[in-house]
Amino acid sequence: MPRFSVIVPAYKVQAYLHECLESVLEQSCPDLEIIAVDDCSPDACGAIIDEFAARDARVRPLHLPENVGLGRARNAGLGHARGDYLLFLDGDDTLTPDALRSIADRLKETSEPDVLVYDYARTFWSGEAVRNRLAGQLTEQGPAPFRLEDRPGLLTMLMVVWNKAYRRDFVERAGLTFPPGLYEDTPWTYPALMSAETIATLDRVCVHYRQRRRGSILGTPGRGHFDVFDQYDRVFAYLDAHPELAHWRPLLFRRMVDHIATVFTRRGRLPRGSRAEFLRRARAHYARHRTPGAPVRARVRLRHALIRLGSHRTYRLLSLGSRLRRRALRSTAGLRRRVREAALRLHYRVQLRLPLRADHAVFSSHDGRGYGCNPGALESAFRTLVPHIRTAWIAYAEHHHTVPPATRRLRPGSAAYWTALARSTYVVDNAGLGLRLVKRPGQVVIQTQHGTPLKRMGLDLQDRPAAARDTDFAALLRSADTWDYCLSANRHSTLVWERVLPSGYTTLEYGQPRNDVFQQATAADVARLRESLGIPESSVAVLYAPTHRDYRRGQLHTLDLERVLRRLGPRYVLLTRAHPSYGGPLAQGSGGRLIDVSDHPSVEALCLAADALVTDYSSIMFDYANLDRPIVVYADDWEAYEAARGTYFDLRSFPPGAVARNEDELIDIFATGHWRGSRSAQLRAAFRERFCPHDDGHAAERVVRRVVLGERSGLPAVVPLAERRPAPSAASARPAVPLTTSPSVQVPVPDAPPLTHVPSPGAGAAAPVTPDGL
Repeated sequence: MPRFSVIVPAYKVQAYLHECLESVLEQSCPDLEIIAVDDCSPDACGAIIDEFAARDARVRPLHLPENVGLGRARNAGLGHARGDYLLFLDGDDTLTPDALRSIADRLKETSEPDVLVYDYARTFWSGEAVRNRLAGQLTEQGPAPFRLEDRPGLLTMLMVVWNKAYRRDFVERAGLTFPPGLYEDTPWTYPALMSAETIATLDRVCVHYRQRRRGSILGTPGRGHFDVFDQYDRVFAYLDAHPELAHWRPLLFRRMVDHIATVFTRRGRLPRGSRAEFLRRARAHYARHRTPGAPVRARVRLRHALIRLGSHRTYRLLSLGSRLRRRALRSTAGLRRRVREAALRLHYRVQLRLPLRADHAVFSSHDGRGYGCNPGALESAFRTLVPHIRTAWIAYAEHHHTVPPATRRLRPGSAAYWTALARSTYVVDNAGLGLRLVKRPGQVVIQTQHGTPLKRMGLDLQDRPAAARDTDFAALLRSADTWDYCLSANRHSTLVWERVLPSGYTTLEYGQPRNDVFQQATAADVARLRESLGIPESSVAVLYAPTHRDYRRGQLHTLDLERVLRRLGPRYVLLTRAHPSYGGPLAQGSGGRLIDVSDHPSVEALCLAADALVTDYSSIMFDYANLDRPIVVYADDWEAYEAARGTYFDLRSFPPGAVARNEDELIDIFATGHWRGSRSAQLRAAFRERFCPHDDGHAAERVVRRVVLGERSGLPAVVPLAERRPAPSAASARPAVPLTTSPSVQVPVPDAPPLTHVPSPGAGAAAPVTPDGL
């Protein structure tokens, strides 16, 4: 008896059926069967199913003699299913990799519930994938399994059958079947959730729900959309037959009205001439099933009034009034915005005609995300070495607290912002500020970049559409034309920048100013940082900082972080930092030995606190190597990353330490001590020699002395690698940690780093011009 029965009805989906069936058969959990139902499809669906059945015994073909529709085709598949759990997958949708393994693990963790609800993402014909916006309902925090009364918010999600796994004996006991007609999921999913004794959730995208450009059933006009009334009659009939579920009536009534209103207001569903009839039936249904106690949100009251009144003419009048009001508000707001923009443009033009201020410098990092990175280190050096120059920092208001008190704060787009761009002699940036800058004679623009490039950048993205997306390469070159100086950490970076962003700037191969702190910080600084992060004194702290993926819209979760921690043992703490472009953490929960530091303002502070780094293809490895601490590369998707983005060298052939290709190899590297062994040290030494020749703690000083003070000779000599003494690791003097397991303990997450005598640079953001800071 298989663990899963995946029922796949197929009708006119020949273009997608191969991908659908392959996504199931290629799952890492092979204990399954596919009941592939050919609903008398006039295209090649039946032949495709037979081809798959001939090559894989897990595919069980079922050919129906006549077309019966999606619901009855699923019923036919139910009669042949033998698995412990039933899953439904439409013939044009797909399972995500390892989805069944995740489902199986979650079922085991939650004591085999009647129903497991998992997440999905809409995948559009354009390639865009958008996760379900109500994914927060699927949190795995709290007791599990549970009943619907404990998590009624699950009923607010899309009521579809294919984002759930159902225990087969529960389905048989509850007598669940699919009715004929459209919206057939409605009379299945509501009764299933309300009747289930045990429910659990899995906060993971397991299904890609294809949004076809044309040809989907719900997007085709026809009288079949009137079936929505019969389906809700069936739902309320189920409640009548089960009085113990009567308390769900108010919520179901509200959901019914929402659904009927959606069918009516979505263009392309109802055929011409049928809208008035549809509203008359909607009004009758409203009266028949009306149940007091169902609060209606303000923004959908008009839609509910439409169904209650059942008058198309009244609805059109109300809609017209609402549209006119919104249009008036938008017009007023738009007029105010245009007037303000015109005033600011005029202000900027006036400021451009006034003299430059020789004692003013303006700085920006990552388009206003906050104080830090190379511009932050240079701003600090300006205040120390050339205190007569007044510095200003561009940042959005929510990041102003990161700016030192002695530095003026400027909000992007304000009059003061345009004044600073027009009249400051020195402009320092690490991203795309030059796109908005009118370069003046005598103005000095320093492009600091924000990392050593491993992935392809600039003009090298012209043949990489997945990575370039809508990049304006001409604008990139115009921005580079405003630069007077471009900073570089090493010869590799120099050669890349001058080739992929060619212009007349001067390259200063002086090192990365943001890495000066690694040579300046002390053991006391490291201890203080670790304490602020909640890292126990005797722990080994591992920083996990992956980069973003151009071939994915959402964040990549290829590591089971909790499992890794369990396998490594109680003395390990995992600091997880998501790439800022994703806007969310890597770990769903934070605390104990798993600490999310995605919002921490200083990547450098995190590097100082960590005893080891685990990353993939992020430029953070080039910075962390300056600390001469262990680095492990987790390259589980190198081929996909290389195909989408492209790299300048094969990291697997020239790594800064041990390389893991999967989760088990990563665990083994730490378990055996290879992460801090002699071979890893040799690899790191070669890596540092190539990529860290100038990061000796004096990079910012060299830049200021050369650019501002005009010194060409007498700059601080580069300290050889062998003579550098970077901040020591807290675990450097301890023996290797044995592999054990232990439960987690609660540890708070800090709000900000305590390192006050040096700048607190922030994380980098993904951009086509410069490498990411993570």
